[in-house]
Amino acid sequence: MRAMVCTKYGSPDFVKLQEVEKPVPKDREVRVKVYATTVATGDCRVRSFNSPFLYWIPMRLFLGILRPRQSILGVELAGEVEAVGQGVKRFKKGDRVYALTGMRFGAHAEYACVPEDGVISLQPTNMTYEEAVAIPFGGTTAIYFLRKGQIRNGLKVLIYGASGSVGTAAVQLAKHFGAHVTGVCSGVNADLVRSLGADQVIDYAKEDYAEAGVLYDLIFDTIGKSSKSKGKKALAPNGRYVSVVGQGIVKTSAEDLAFLQSLIEAGELQAVIDRRYPLDRIPDAYRYVETGRKKGNVVVTVAHEG
Repeated sequence: MRAMVCTKYGSPDFVKLQEVEKPVPKDREVRVKVYATTVATGDCRVRSFNSPFLYWIPMRLFLGILRPRQSILGVELAGEVEAVGQGVKRFKKGDRVYALTGMRFGAHAEYACVPEDGVISLQPTNMTYEEAVAIPFGGTTAIYFLRKGQIRNGLKVLIYGASGSVGTAAVQLAKHFGAHVTGVCSGVNADLVRSLGADQVIDYAKEDYAEAGVLYDLIFDTIGKSSKSKGKKALAPNGRYVSVVGQGIVKTSAEDLAFLQSLIEAGELQAVIDRRYPLDRIPDAYRYVETGRKKGNVVVTVAHEG
């Protein structure tokens, strides 16, 4: 099969299209024929080995010394179950699924194996593969942190980084839970964030939300570019500040994907796709994501011969 292989840490040019062995599903695994995947900021960090100095040695030992141990990156996929291992009960051949592979990576390929008890679910019936693959990472991350912040009806919520993968999902999910939502993003993305349901939008280049005198019950920094000390200035009494940085590993589940599926099929959650690239142009996708101007998700389409 064809896959984009990270041959060593560093430039996007070190990611090459290669023929590799097609994976064989183990017991209780399914093999997915991948039709869509994504390039996310996490993929960029692993590929370039963007790690704080203090974590350099342990991260190299964990990820791989000279190149990623799992050399086929990518953590999101959508596709069709093409084969099942022994003991699989949840899925059958032909099922349309979407999934997160986590630290197994492997999604930047024509085929990938996923444990049936992993973060995998039937994909929404009203979405294409390209739309469905734009949901798992941002959606499950947003759910995790909104729950951590005790999201509920009537709260005043501020989403910092509201136009990114996690941010666009967080705005929509916070509205689903009945919150009054203020999104913080660049001015060029303000209309997008409003279209997702934000009640107010702040252009971070023109206004500092922490100095505006407005207090929020929950502040969610979806990109790690604000700070808790700044956030405290804008928190109401007993308010909560949550951030994707420094608050542990995000716990995701198949139940979260099924929940997102139900919202999508009910018309309460939509995919946000900035650009699409074919599999062999993943290096170009990396370069675009690393500009920091990505809106929502960058999707990679995977074509199959025949």
